[in-house]
Amino acid sequence: MLEKALKGSPRYWGTLIGLGLLMLLGFGFWLYQLSVGLVTTGLSRDVSWGFYISQLTYLVGVAASAVMLVLPYYFHHYKEFAKMIILGEFLAISAVIMCLAFVIVDIGQPQRMMNMIFNPTPNSILFWDMIVLNVYLLLNIIVGWTSLQYFKNDMTPPKWVKILAMVSVIWAFSIHTVTAFLYAGLPGRTYFLTAIMAARFLASAFCSGPAILLLLVLLLKRLTGFDPGKKAINRLAVFITYAMCVNIFFFLLEVFTSFYSNMPGHMAPLIYLFKGIDGHTMMVPFMWTAVVLGLGCLLFLIPTSVREKTPALVLGLIMLVIASWIDKGLGLLIGGFTPNPFETITVYSPTVPEIMVSLMIFAMGGIILTVLWKIAIEVRCEVEGRNLSMVPPPAE
Repeated sequence: MLEKALKGSPRYWGTLIGLGLLMLLGFGFWLYQLSVGLVTTGLSRDVSWGFYISQLTYLVGVAASAVMLVLPYYFHHYKEFAKMIILGEFLAISAVIMCLAFVIVDIGQPQRMMNMIFNPTPNSILFWDMIVLNVYLLLNIIVGWTSLQYFKNDMTPPKWVKILAMVSVIWAFSIHTVTAFLYAGLPGRTYFLTAIMAARFLASAFCSGPAILLLLVLLLKRLTGFDPGKKAINRLAVFITYAMCVNIFFFLLEVFTSFYSNMPGHMAPLIYLFKGIDGHTMMVPFMWTAVVLGLGCLLFLIPTSVREKTPALVLGLIMLVIASWIDKGLGLLIGGFTPNPFETITVYSPTVPEIMVSLMIFAMGGIILTVLWKIAIEVRCEVEGRNLSMVPPPAE
């Protein structure tokens, strides 16, 4: 099936070339980072995790989002997701690869990643995070590619594929739970020190990840004519809406607990993010933008009559993705490290090299996703065309 990735329209090759050029530009900045060191980033002694780890956190949620399709399809036999299930699994593959790439660029020197393998430390959450991410990647590659191959041959996948798909559902919860434990296990970082950190991660993952998937599917429908079915689109939109409501509810729980208990350590990060401390207000406009977009998207997603209109749905999903990215891909990490345990402010903002290296990784993920989806769409079109040609013409 790989040969299908070698043929395509000018638009397909233009997309790959554009992403390749962006990746090449970012690669130059990464080489500069390798030669100079992490001094090119905005990291410091007080803020030891930055833009790279925040994108890892967000993308783990995108990877886990495949469960929103796999669980109804395999556990509840909801066949309406049949056309999107492969796309969700391939998105998970792309997202996990980007997650691992962000770890590589964050540790400074790539060879250091082998230390985790040659010197395993089971008492470290980071060790288990590496395990669950790689296993989840392997599960999605096996299930996605095998299912597509059997579909191409008009055959039902063997039972072990369904078993692995069910295992991947459980594993999807594990990858984001373990990632949340990386944060919740840091003493002295009170913004992270909450029992519902894993629950917040999962709620945000199950709204933002499927929202990105649905936006890409709608774009694919517009560009190629691929139609996953109106019923499938509407059902996934309902899942996204409920998950976003739970995500907002969990955040409000954190706000209530911090301010009602009047705990300075828990209040300080929220004050810094939404009001600023000692004139440091860099994050304030971002966080209030996230609030407006997060609440505003519900106006487009909750009413059924509005949500089922494609333009309103697209606008609501875009607002949701931006709001969740600001909260989880930027605010969560910066708020956790600011103020520091000594109650002083060390301002962090991503540098140009950090942003360009991140764009390199996103471009790489875009290339992987484009190729995988191209193969999946070509196979589906080939099978549907073959089956259609076998149907006898109607009697005159």
